[in-house]
Amino acid sequence: MSDYGVIIDTETVRIERVLSGQIERVWAFLTEAEKRQQWLAGGEMELQPGGRVNHVFRNGDLSAPDDPPPPKYLHLNDTVEMHGRVIACEPPTLIEYAWGDGSQVRIDLKPELGRTHITITHSRLLTRDELVSVAAGWHTHLDILAARLGGHAPPSFWGLHTRLEADYESKMSAG
Repeated sequence: MSDYGVIIDTETVRIERVLSGQIERVWAFLTEAEKRQQWLAGGEMELQPGGRVNHVFRNGDLSAPDDPPPPKYLHLNDTVEMHGRVIACEPPTLIEYAWGDGSQVRIDLKPELGRTHITITHSRLLTRDELVSVAAGWHTHLDILAARLGGHAPPSFWGLHTRLEADYESKMSAG
């Protein structure tokens, strides 16, 4: 399995990984604000259909020290909030929610020999730029999650995201 996400249609990216840790531990890192803020975003989630999802992103704080964001993402380096609603929740295997901009995120977990297989499908992305950015974003955030679960220092968020965004752009142009 490649760490790279797959563009499965003009508005959807899917990325899969096998992560260290039992499914309950990975679920906690997805749904508990204090754990989720270590790799993605803090903020409360109401784990029931119709429940609120509040993500408070501080991408510049996910790794230390971090590279500066590229100019087009300067507005995302400080605190950014995203609000949505839970569509489906089946602990500890599924959380699906509407993302603040009208897109949709589905996260599936399966136990795999003492580890956890995670599949993130982000759909309803309206532009190619958004697809590339989101693919690189989830890839970067999952690399940070894998490091946290493994007890390692995470990679530089902005440095990695910048490189991965160029990789995804190249892959989309080639394919």
